[in-house]
Amino acid sequence: MPTRTALLRLLCDGRFHSGAELGAALGIGRSAVWKHVRALAGRGIEIHAVRGRGYRLAVPLELLDGPRILAALPPVWRGRLAGLEILQETDSTNRVLLARGEAVPAPCACLAEYQSAGRGRRGRTWVSPYGRNIYLSLLWRFAEAPAALSALGLVAGVAVLRAVTALGLGDAGLKWPNDVLWGGAKLAGVLVELSGEMNGACRAVIGVGLNLAMPRAAAQGIDQPWVDLASAMGRPVSRNACSALLLARLLECLELFQDRGFAPFAGEWHRHDVLRDRPVALFQGGRCLHGTARGVDEQGALIVERDGKRCRYFSGDVSLRLKEGGAVGAAAGSG
Repeated sequence: MPTRTALLRLLCDGRFHSGAELGAALGIGRSAVWKHVRALAGRGIEIHAVRGRGYRLAVPLELLDGPRILAALPPVWRGRLAGLEILQETDSTNRVLLARGEAVPAPCACLAEYQSAGRGRRGRTWVSPYGRNIYLSLLWRFAEAPAALSALGLVAGVAVLRAVTALGLGDAGLKWPNDVLWGGAKLAGVLVELSGEMNGACRAVIGVGLNLAMPRAAAQGIDQPWVDLASAMGRPVSRNACSALLLARLLECLELFQDRGFAPFAGEWHRHDVLRDRPVALFQGGRCLHGTARGVDEQGALIVERDGKRCRYFSGDVSLRLKEGGAVGAAAGSG
């Protein structure tokens, strides 16, 4: 284990530890401990240094634990998951899986403590502070692409909704094509990236960013309303338990989607659709089109009624916001 990671694990309890104690545990000198503390601070991890008492994290952290996550998966998926990788730091978990191409068995998952270049839809940035939220990507291979492959992002959104509901969160909603909201603010986003043949074998990497305990300082660059799970539920949430639950729901939903398409998810999507029957503004290229959202169809397309006519829009064509009130922001995902 890298020294910096080992140091962070020693500090995770939130208690003070002297430089001498930390140095002895790590086999390094006190000055080296100080250098590693400074490096961790450079990653946005706030550490209090008090003369005579030592170092402690401003907020205790629960670091990701691969064996613990695997143990919490249902046995059927524990046996079928081809791999689970925990990265201390990466640019993007989606990019990691995409870059490995066909060499990676599927399904396999990648989680990171920190993303330096977390990505959302259409080039947006996903804020990814160290050890506070969930940054998960899952690789899935379809032997034959489902007819409703364009609805894959919506299915992933349903999986996230099921996971946070199972944790005890009520009143979460879905915003087309890939956001999970609570109280009108963004809780999670999905980024789906595909390769292969649209009508044959294809590979999908599904990235999920879920806000668990977002530090206010880290969120200063977010340009839309957001919320984290701890605030919404009024209590801390285990990152490992949440990661296992989220991964299990994604695997379950992807298997069902592979066999039966979007149909098993359509009713659930409609019940939680925050845009349904509400006025929206669609931004397509340089144009702004106004209409009323009328749900989604069997392909996952957004239906918008304009001048008495219903038109279909896919995620790659359009972004949207509520025309009135501004409570729901532009779509984005994580990967």
